[in-house]
Amino acid sequence: MADEQREKQTATEQVTSEIFTAANVVSFVRLLLVPVYLWLLLAGCNLAATLVFAAAAASDFIDGQLARRTHTVSRLGQILDPAVDRILMVTGVLGVFLVGRIPLWVIVLVVLRDAYLLIGGAWLLSCYHLRVPVVYPGKFATTFLFVGFAGLLLNCPLIPGLGWCDLSWLPGFNGADVSWGIWFVYAGLVLSLGVTVYYSVTAARALAAELARERRASSEDSQTHGAA
Repeated sequence: MADEQREKQTATEQVTSEIFTAANVVSFVRLLLVPVYLWLLLAGCNLAATLVFAAAAASDFIDGQLARRTHTVSRLGQILDPAVDRILMVTGVLGVFLVGRIPLWVIVLVVLRDAYLLIGGAWLLSCYHLRVPVVYPGKFATTFLFVGFAGLLLNCPLIPGLGWCDLSWLPGFNGADVSWGIWFVYAGLVLSLGVTVYYSVTAARALAAELARERRASSEDSQTHGAA
């Protein structure tokens, strides 16, 4: 029932070609905050970098709500909003890695996952005009990751590790003190991988339906020309 209501709402939304909508301006500002965050972090300004990153991450909710509440959903915004999320996500984990607060496998996982979603989504949109809508669990996963990265950026308070292993590449599970943010990162990774599977299955079904529709249209067209 909820899916049907969501589909009806999406169908009734007027998608515009405007560029400078309020929602898109927010997305542009979020994008401009990315290099500011990196510069502050590499300059050793942990608190300032955390605040800038938190502002860019928290405003993710604002642009979507602005677009829907002001009925100014735009084609650019449909691409820009998730793209800025991905850019912010990658630069967030990259920054934390550069200052040595997160293991390499986390950044590899985040970058590969986001590259897969960006490339796959762009291919579906350009070749078949298909777009898999964002689901709320994906937003929750992004929120967990953003909160976790902010905690790692702030780097305090530190809490004892669980001491379950001696592996240096599993912070939090070994005995070393670690930022509380690592647990939000782990939760976000697990949830984001589950959402990625959902997106993949949904995209595969939509693509199969579109290909079947094209085959039917081609068959009907051939029959029409044959009858003529």
